[in-house]
Amino acid sequence: MTLLESLGLHRRELRAWAMYDWANSAAMTTIITAVFPIYFVKVAAAELRPVEATAKLGLATTVAMIVIAALSPFLGSLADRTAAKKRFLAGFVLVGCAATALLFRVERGDWQLAQLLFIVINIALTGSFVFYDALLPHIASDAEVDRVSTAGYALGYIGGGLLLALNLAWIQKPAWFGLPAGEGLAPAQATLPTRLAFLSVALWWLVFSIPLFRQVREPPADRSGGASFQEAIGGLWRTLRDLARFKEAAFLLVAFLLYSDGIGTIIRMATAYGTEIGIGAGALIASIMIVQFVGIPFAFLFGAFAGKVGAKRAIFFGLLVYIGISVLGYSMRTATHFLILALLVGTVQGGTQALSRSLFATLIPRDRSASFFSLFAVMDKVAGFIGPAVFTVIGTTVGSSRAAVLAVVVFFLLGGLLLYLVDVERGQRQARAAEAAA
Repeated sequence: MTLLESLGLHRRELRAWAMYDWANSAAMTTIITAVFPIYFVKVAAAELRPVEATAKLGLATTVAMIVIAALSPFLGSLADRTAAKKRFLAGFVLVGCAATALLFRVERGDWQLAQLLFIVINIALTGSFVFYDALLPHIASDAEVDRVSTAGYALGYIGGGLLLALNLAWIQKPAWFGLPAGEGLAPAQATLPTRLAFLSVALWWLVFSIPLFRQVREPPADRSGGASFQEAIGGLWRTLRDLARFKEAAFLLVAFLLYSDGIGTIIRMATAYGTEIGIGAGALIASIMIVQFVGIPFAFLFGAFAGKVGAKRAIFFGLLVYIGISVLGYSMRTATHFLILALLVGTVQGGTQALSRSLFATLIPRDRSASFFSLFAVMDKVAGFIGPAVFTVIGTTVGSSRAAVLAVVVFFLLGGLLLYLVDVERGQRQARAAEAAA
């Protein structure tokens, strides 16, 4: 096996597909996770109390996840029937890039505009994943899918990390780049480096999405029905009914809903939580960089680990580490603690998510991948708003988000219990039999 084969990047279409992770991860790191949450709390919502600003950010995430959870099943069914996965993906990319570029207009006190654009970006980014993930089983065999999926996450860590490092360089040292620096700056001058970072994300996301559209072929349409609105709705109901046939995929969906709640809450609320308890911006950003660059080798290692023990057992290992992260996060006090937790997150974040995606891909019929992955996306999006919503409610009720961090453990425990019930081999046999009968 060559090096590229071992990494899951041995064909042109595999590399082009994985490059979309490189493209969208800039938005995930700079906008969703690192720079924008701090900018929102300290600049856009500076007139609000920190806990109120954190709650506003959590509310924006919740609204976005509800919207995409409602839209994605219908769009997935329609994309399968019209062979339009790439067209839907392109639409979400263009909307997301435009909203990201408009963050340049957000300055001090503009928290309503910032919140609205954050909602649109979340909808576009997470919506694009439905159709991106749906392409995976069409370009990779069951034997390749774990390595290809983890390779995508690894490239995402590299791409997102590189642009984040550049963004941080001109935010922390603007004079190096000829940007306004020093004392006595006007508010617009002081925020210019960060707002330029938002523009750079829009350009990065757009440009590095191009290889997928050029090199990955659109899969054929599902010929089991027509492409009208009514028939697409019928296809959605058919997919929901078919979950009774593909019980292992159904169990995995519910398990993923639960443990993804925990993962998503940590990803989306970590920097806002750290800001709330007094961790400095430098340490918060450094922690994101640690997650990014530690995640690169560990994403590849998770692919290799899954090849030896199976994707299900590898996910179990990741959930155990996450339980430890949540317990340690409750007692966190210093920047050093935060950096240690970031190191632990980096070892398991990409691998756990990538293997969940690839495991699900082997449990569904390929000709209806967008329909089934739209349900996978619903679980992810429901998790995307339940977790932050629970975090927000607990934080505002007790006046601190510390207890909310500990509550995340419940999601990992329940998700792991349901994952234990998934019979992977039986599920794969059922999916391939359904393809043969189609």
